[in-house]
Amino acid sequence: MTRIHSRSLGSRAAMAPTDRNGSTSTRSRGAGPSRRALLAGLAAAGALGAAGCSRIADANTVEGGDLLERLRDRGSVKVGIANERPFGYINEEGEATGEAPAIAKVIFPRLGVDEVIPVPVEFSALIPGLKSRLFDVVSAGMYITPERCAQVLFSDPDYLMLDSFIVRRGNPENISTYEDIAEKGLRMATGQAYAEIDYALAAGVPSSNILILPDQVAGMEAVAQGRVAAFAGTNVTVQNAVEGRDRVEATEPFQPIVDGEPAYGAGGFAFLRSERNLRDAFNRELLKLKDEGELLPIVEPFGFTEAEMTDLTARELCS
Repeated sequence: MTRIHSRSLGSRAAMAPTDRNGSTSTRSRGAGPSRRALLAGLAAAGALGAAGCSRIADANTVEGGDLLERLRDRGSVKVGIANERPFGYINEEGEATGEAPAIAKVIFPRLGVDEVIPVPVEFSALIPGLKSRLFDVVSAGMYITPERCAQVLFSDPDYLMLDSFIVRRGNPENISTYEDIAEKGLRMATGQAYAEIDYALAAGVPSSNILILPDQVAGMEAVAQGRVAAFAGTNVTVQNAVEGRDRVEATEPFQPIVDGEPAYGAGGFAFLRSERNLRDAFNRELLKLKDEGELLPIVEPFGFTEAEMTDLTARELCS
């Protein structure tokens, strides 16, 4: 795979899912966790400390950490997901599935942790939930950005994604880039905390012309009803959303440009900054999957192709 250098915005999720940035401005998604959820997380953290496990470091301090040993003792890992297809969601059997949980279900057993337990929250609550220890790892295809890197430790990315639009069948407005939307004065939609918000703003789309919706399903309906001309998201997310639909279609994937440079949407797993040992162990297994050609078969069922594979590193993306 060819190495490319990344430039990313402050705000995915990968859709890209920033805020594909977990906590920032505009994919840069919604409100934080509920007070009850935060209290539950704090109580759980306190219980761990009282139980006599080794000291739990401050979540913002970069340390080695012993979470991996504690997960092995427990036999399970709690992963935060945002219920967003195809990155991470709950299936009809109540199990975590999607691109990121599928990777987690391969890597964590190799690390001696057999059970992966999903904890679904709003995308914007992923980083706050991780910091309050509602779950152990973020497994949601989160875009790796410098702003998020200041808050959490990222694994190396497991995908690199282009953007696409959901538009009405036939693409009557002939939309192919954010610049098209800006120049034509059209109204668009995207998801809460999606990096696509910043991409659109950088292209000159006024904030008053950007409708923020819960997910791609709501975006597809807004497009079909004529409330907006397009819904912006990652190419794989958009392709999944429009499959089998009559009134809408996906545009060709394209590379967002910000300040004359490509804004690369690459996502990975997020860990507490105090748990570098766990992140490093995870990274070693992820690199083995890449080197041995095992990663693509794991994520292919969710619409990922060779085009989404990357050898970018978190270090490059965080800088």
